[in-house]
Amino acid sequence: MASGNPLFNEKAYQQAMNRTEGLMTLQGTINKTFFLLLLCVIGGLIGYNHYQSLIGYFSLIAIASTVVAFFVTFKKTAAPMIAPVYSLGEGLVLGMISAAYNAQYQGIVAQAVAITLLVFFIMLFLYKTRIIPVTNGLVIGITSATGAIALFYVVSIVLSLFGVNLGYFTNTSTLSIVINIIICAVAAFNFLLDFHFIDELTSHLAVPKYMEWYAGFSLIVTLVWLYLEILRLLGRTNSRN
Repeated sequence: MASGNPLFNEKAYQQAMNRTEGLMTLQGTINKTFFLLLLCVIGGLIGYNHYQSLIGYFSLIAIASTVVAFFVTFKKTAAPMIAPVYSLGEGLVLGMISAAYNAQYQGIVAQAVAITLLVFFIMLFLYKTRIIPVTNGLVIGITSATGAIALFYVVSIVLSLFGVNLGYFTNTSTLSIVINIIICAVAAFNFLLDFHFIDELTSHLAVPKYMEWYAGFSLIVTLVWLYLEILRLLGRTNSRN
């Protein structure tokens, strides 16, 4: 079964299963995920509190974090060493973005963090209780939606380089808010698929230990994505008040 998160896929784990050093466990994955989240939070606090001195390096750090993310995606065995670098770098980026938003809308960051964590634990609850079962139809739907959103991001960025602005990233129109809400929902549902995929791997398959770092990294990517979209959504709604 494939996951809606593009960083999770059968090929990645099939490659990993050929390795024999150690085994991936659910508890190990949870531990790695919380460690990476801690690094992201530390980076976020640094970026937030030192916004003025770091903002000049924003583009460099953002590009470096993106490159590192792609490297981990294609080189899973490097996840134990590179995933922490990504988490810290992405934390710096989030911190600076958060500082900019909070300067315009006081208290918005705390709201975004609270909502993001709330959504995460709600999706975990829904998965554990099987209120929303992870079916093949759900996997296909969320995977397709995630791919479409990724394509939308890429097209928007490419067109902006040629002076064509689709308006999503800066617009506060009703349509932009609706799209924003849909993207938040898709990001949230990715957690269901990721929880299920990790659960299946750790329960029924012998997967190498380093994949705990890769799984944690992938969950952090989704968490970051959801936070940014929630922050953007709150910014839009505040600007219309």
